[in-house]
Amino acid sequence: MSGTGGDARPMPSPYHPYECRGAEARLSVSTIRQRLATILAADVAGYSRLMGCDECGTVAALDDARAVFRAGIGAHQGRVIDMAGDSVLAVFETAQGALACALSVQDELEAKSRDLPEDCRMRFRIGIHLGDVMEKDDGSVYGDGVNIAARLEGLAQPGGVTVSDAVQCALRQRIAARFEDLGEQQVKHIAGTLRAYRVVRDAADVPAAATPPAPSAAPVAAAGRSEGARAPGGAATETAAGAGRERADKPSIAVLPLDNMSGDPEQEFFADGITEDIITELSRFRELFVISRNSSFKYKGKAVDVQAFARELGVQYVVEGSVRKAGRRVRITVQLIDAATDHHVWAERYDRELEDIFAIQDEVTRAIVATLPGRVEAASRDRVARKRPESMAAWECVLAGKLLHHRSNRADNERAQALLDRAMALEPGYAHAHAWKACVLGQTWVHNWCESRPAVEAQILKELEIALALDDNDSDVHRILAALNVIRDNHEQSVYHQKRALSLNPNDDLIVVQQGEILTWQGQPEEGIEWIRKAMRLNPYHPERFWSHLARACFSAGRCGEALEALACVTSRDAYQRALAAACHVELGDLAAAERERLAALALSPAFTIADYASSLHYRHAADAERHRAALRRAGFPDAS
Repeated sequence: MSGTGGDARPMPSPYHPYECRGAEARLSVSTIRQRLATILAADVAGYSRLMGCDECGTVAALDDARAVFRAGIGAHQGRVIDMAGDSVLAVFETAQGALACALSVQDELEAKSRDLPEDCRMRFRIGIHLGDVMEKDDGSVYGDGVNIAARLEGLAQPGGVTVSDAVQCALRQRIAARFEDLGEQQVKHIAGTLRAYRVVRDAADVPAAATPPAPSAAPVAAAGRSEGARAPGGAATETAAGAGRERADKPSIAVLPLDNMSGDPEQEFFADGITEDIITELSRFRELFVISRNSSFKYKGKAVDVQAFARELGVQYVVEGSVRKAGRRVRITVQLIDAATDHHVWAERYDRELEDIFAIQDEVTRAIVATLPGRVEAASRDRVARKRPESMAAWECVLAGKLLHHRSNRADNERAQALLDRAMALEPGYAHAHAWKACVLGQTWVHNWCESRPAVEAQILKELEIALALDDNDSDVHRILAALNVIRDNHEQSVYHQKRALSLNPNDDLIVVQQGEILTWQGQPEEGIEWIRKAMRLNPYHPERFWSHLARACFSAGRCGEALEALACVTSRDAYQRALAAACHVELGDLAAAERERLAALALSPAFTIADYASSLHYRHAADAERHRAALRRAGFPDAS
């Protein structure tokens, strides 16, 4: 429930308070999707020379090599994208599978050409990168991830393999090979520099997992493994006897200590500090079960098999990464891994100037913890989708209920309520289920999908009271209560609950954007603008309604030009947004533009009145509300019907 200032009428409005996490999931592209993948690019070294020497023999050798690549790619959970000319492009589910494939293919090709003269041997250069790609329905892939793999291939030696920093970080302790640092490379068509590593091994060495392990179900953690802990904000971390049951109710995650790649032992404190901050901040998210610091740091400095680590701690997801300090710069890489499949769900790299090491630590930690929960939730939704309904635990019902809520239609709203009821039946003391039942009922109230709105409002309050009594440390409960009190013009209560929500989870974009809205209502729009923009930075894929919140804050601050710029980012504006644009144009003295917006608003809602619009305004000070209404009057809108 992020937006405040609910529209009391059934007409959809960007201002209502019952929009909850993940609303951006409604915005999708049917033919293209972005995902994390490992890309392998290869081509023949000296292909033109080989063709010039023996065209028929080269074509035959190339056909044989393609067969080797196809077999190797298929054996390591890969998929061939293209084999045009002398090149090979493939995508893999894991970095480990891609590198295992590359090394095995190079071995087999070398063995096949061993009896040929040196200048007649066909040798491939292979580059591997782990990064985001754009994948179309037909299976083709595009994007910087593909381009970087191609540039890495160009840096490889004939018969060799070169990988990116992301691959090196993911695999440095998981294969029987070492990575030779080639330093920062400037390559064409790639912004900035690219750090590359040459894979070096003895002939007898083979990848530690040449055959990818079969997926295994995440087991329940052994009871009594370690003492329980509760992180700041009351979020669940590792417990002893109750660990298995609690972990079945929510996604579980462990953070491996970040590796210090700087070669400077004094920088250990920096890597450890970031690891501890990530654990603490992730623990604020009520939907995650986070393993405590003491358990994670037992593995510091050890070569870790991620799947074995996850099995021992009984978690579904693992975060690993590294810190490298060089001169006045620091680079931090982080990966999120689904332990059951050993697939990378997400990876990111942060490059910063090292002016203030502690400010850097805070900035990077905020970026990581703002991103990870959403990625874990998305991966968990995939898990839920693969399960039969009868196997869902309570948290899975809540997760599925949220997904239905975000579709914003009456049928899915009713299904979401049924799932949340089931979650509460499975676990009556599940505070988060009660909080989300209130959120889904709020959507019912906003759109008037009910026989009695007062009855629904009473039910919302009841659910929130139950949730609050069960767990006063659930940030969503306080977020929703803050918004509800704004609607009722209970400003003191709204500020109290908003402060509690923000203290419990300062990295939730919905809480942060609501802070901006509430500051606007309180008569502090300049501060509100900064908070709304911060929410947009936390969630670059934020719902369009964030632009409406920003526009209203800018109007309230007298920054009407910026308000119009924000409204221009809304793809399909409703009558209220058109009216706000008209008010902005009036304030700027452009009466012709104001008239165009007035007519557009009335075309969408012929019965529009300032009185109706004013019901969505919740300014604490009467002067602020009157200025807003006065601008609408000057634009020509009627006060009442």
